[in-house]
Amino acid sequence: MTRIEDIKVIIPIGGEATRLRPLTIETSKATVRLLNRPLIEYTLIELARQGIKEIIFGVRGYVNYRSLFDIYQEGIGFSARYHIKPRVHFKYQPRVDSIGNADSVRINMEYYNINDPVLVVQGDNLFKLDVKKLLEYHEEKRAMMTIVIKPMENVEEFGVAELESDNKIRRFVEKPRREEAPSNLVNTGIYVLSPEIRKIFESEEVKEMYEMGKMDFGKDIIPYLIRKGYPVYAYKMDGLWFDVGTPGRYLDAVYTLLRELDDRDVHGVKIVSNRRIFVQGTSYDSRKRRAKIKRMYRNGELKLEGNILIGRHCQIGKDTYIEESSIDNFTIIGRRVKVVKSAVMDRVYIGDNAIVERSIVGRHVEIRSSPKKPTVVVNSVIADGTVVDEGTEIVNSKIYPHKVINADSKLYDTILT
Repeated sequence: MTRIEDIKVIIPIGGEATRLRPLTIETSKATVRLLNRPLIEYTLIELARQGIKEIIFGVRGYVNYRSLFDIYQEGIGFSARYHIKPRVHFKYQPRVDSIGNADSVRINMEYYNINDPVLVVQGDNLFKLDVKKLLEYHEEKRAMMTIVIKPMENVEEFGVAELESDNKIRRFVEKPRREEAPSNLVNTGIYVLSPEIRKIFESEEVKEMYEMGKMDFGKDIIPYLIRKGYPVYAYKMDGLWFDVGTPGRYLDAVYTLLRELDDRDVHGVKIVSNRRIFVQGTSYDSRKRRAKIKRMYRNGELKLEGNILIGRHCQIGKDTYIEESSIDNFTIIGRRVKVVKSAVMDRVYIGDNAIVERSIVGRHVEIRSSPKKPTVVVNSVIADGTVVDEGTEIVNSKIYPHKVINADSKLYDTILT
């Protein structure tokens, strides 16, 4: 039985994340901030706490590499921050362009000469999963590949598995129409691969697939393995899992995590013992900010409804209303502002009387607003470094980074590239 400390993890991060644009124009999807941390950090913590010590980022392209390496480097800082001993080692794909997530795994298994089972997870996934049980299941089944699956209502954007009675996968269909789906069991993108997969990658048939640019697990490799009769098994999970691939799913993840995440994983202090309203920060200055927010809330000068996370060094004006939202570090919110079911990233400025509903506001955005000319943002995504002048209305729109939106603009159903 393979020990969990010996298993290697490969996280392919090679795409351009077009579905999550405009948040991913200048930033890898894996490092887009979610609940005041890089998205991938939830996966890294989940794996590290279970004893995994070696994680390989299968990065392709400058943006993906820069985003990951500049934050995590070799893993020393991450391990110290979360008190993980002995520390986790982060490694990176050599500068070889992969042509799919399976190709990224092939490259890294070969480069790092991996001869143990490999756990593959996606960089935009959030999950709670007992890796030891998954590994035991994989080895009991003597599987070439084990795919973690989960029942879902909407299956159209995922791979869907049809199982035999022993959970062996009989058929696998990538992104079927709902009426053509063989089941409601979707591929989570979490896999265990036996080291023998390296021989399959070296076979003439797979080399031909490579030449044709067909090296995606869901579209190409999984159907090939099943067609050739290799033992491919499904492992059913019922825990938390999100594919944070679109702005809508991003916000769904925010709401769910605010509601369900363990208190210790929020990294904040509750300002009311029986409510999930967290304010982050441990320094003297950030504790002062938290005390002020707490005092304003108790005095009725600040209304907070539902589950809320407020980051370090945030300044919030009187008579502001925040509901089911996350507010990232060093953000300034004026008076009489409404922030409802939204995610506001770090170092944002929101002026007086602004309304932000069901929206994502990127890093260092400035939303100017005043009592005479309030700004409204609804069902929209505003990317990093954008300036929105007062009196603007932005509804059902996406604003790409570093734009300047002139005063009194009305943007409805607009993609501003």
